[in-house]
Amino acid sequence: MYLDHFGLKEPPFRITPDTDFFFQGANRGATLEALLYAITHDEGIVKVSGEVGSGKTMLCRVLMERLPATVETIYLANPSLSRDEILLAIGDELKLELEKGQTTRILRALQEHLIRLFGEGRRVVVLIDEAHAMPDETLEEIRLLSNLESNRHKLLQIVLFGQPEFDEHLDAAGMRQLRERITHSFRLEPLVRSDIENYIDFRMRAAGYRGPKVFNRRAIRVIASASQGLTRRVNILSDKSLLAAFASGTHAVTQVEARRAVRDTEFHRTRTGMQKIRIGAAALAAGVVLGWGTHMVLSAGRSAIAPGPPPAAASTAADPPARPAKAAMPVVSGLSASANADASALKRSEEILTLAQPLPPERGELARGRFAATQEWLQGAPRDHYAIQLAIVNSKELGQLEDFLLRASKVLPVGELFVYSVKIDGQQHYRVAYGSYASREQALAAIKGLPPLLSAYHPYYRSVERMRSQNRQ
Repeated sequence: MYLDHFGLKEPPFRITPDTDFFFQGANRGATLEALLYAITHDEGIVKVSGEVGSGKTMLCRVLMERLPATVETIYLANPSLSRDEILLAIGDELKLELEKGQTTRILRALQEHLIRLFGEGRRVVVLIDEAHAMPDETLEEIRLLSNLESNRHKLLQIVLFGQPEFDEHLDAAGMRQLRERITHSFRLEPLVRSDIENYIDFRMRAAGYRGPKVFNRRAIRVIASASQGLTRRVNILSDKSLLAAFASGTHAVTQVEARRAVRDTEFHRTRTGMQKIRIGAAALAAGVVLGWGTHMVLSAGRSAIAPGPPPAAASTAADPPARPAKAAMPVVSGLSASANADASALKRSEEILTLAQPLPPERGELARGRFAATQEWLQGAPRDHYAIQLAIVNSKELGQLEDFLLRASKVLPVGELFVYSVKIDGQQHYRVAYGSYASREQALAAIKGLPPLLSAYHPYYRSVERMRSQNRQ
């Protein structure tokens, strides 16, 4: 409808994956390169996780196109396959005539065929979408498939694409064996505002647009907030914004058109940790006011009234603060609290807000030292510079973090190693980065020159602005 109005050859924001519109920014291109490397170098099972609409299917389609001709790809999009059905599905893709029967016979037939293909210089990779919805018995069969190998090489490469709950499921005790088989894990994180601006402009030009940027910065800000950085949502909102601009007879998308698009769209919004802290602090402050008001009304008959339960319990039950509620309990512990106590409680509510500050690692001398130095560095580093991302650990793996930093400091200047905070699904993680580069090209050149000890971790570049944004989550 609006194609001629904006000089477009095709719709720029379709939600169906079109590999011509693959955006390589925001670590998507680096993740693709890492996947290509892992598949062609016998790296076993690889996992890619990301929120609904983060671009997993698009990445999968591009991966299928970019793999060498010697690699046969099997794409399984049905997550409800049973353990026998997934074996038969793989056999069908390989044009094998397998009959339902004993699983061991089917596995043996698959192994013999894979050995023949390997002898011909061919590899086979199975790409499994929606892995988070697979039954446990099917996931166990995938683990057994990963055991198919020759004397020195894996015969079958497996890539699992799933939502964040798949990561949580793999943490279960029953999934320990499968989790140990996963050699590489990649995460498609939501786009930050600058990425969204580049993403929208890229797709407009991929669709044939040749003029100045259509979406102004205020429109980008609205779309970034409403989409929460998920590419599918960005596509939907951008498409509706263009339609609103066309209907208004304008060739520019401002915050007015963007807000119309948001009002016309219903998205599920997941509260971030910061939002929960703010809600909890607001409830706490409301409890203080309620307690003080009740105190003023009932102070005359205070001696005849026994202290009741804390009224703050009702105000915080719907959505408790992100931190344990111990700090909130004494604030309204009785109706006879003094004004000084209320003032103290208000101060405590302000302290709760400061909990959103980046949390340093609880242990590790080198990790804590580099974390403190990184916080200072992030305050003054140019936002358009880049650093090389080397590794990520969760808060339960601080021993590994310290060990990695010790090993890295033997081959790199320790003063250029950075440690910063990242929240993934509300869980505390720490990333290790290296160096500061004025352009992506310089960062890519530096990545190629890293020692083998570090290049084995498949490093990639990330902007200082993005690091700073994640560090504040």
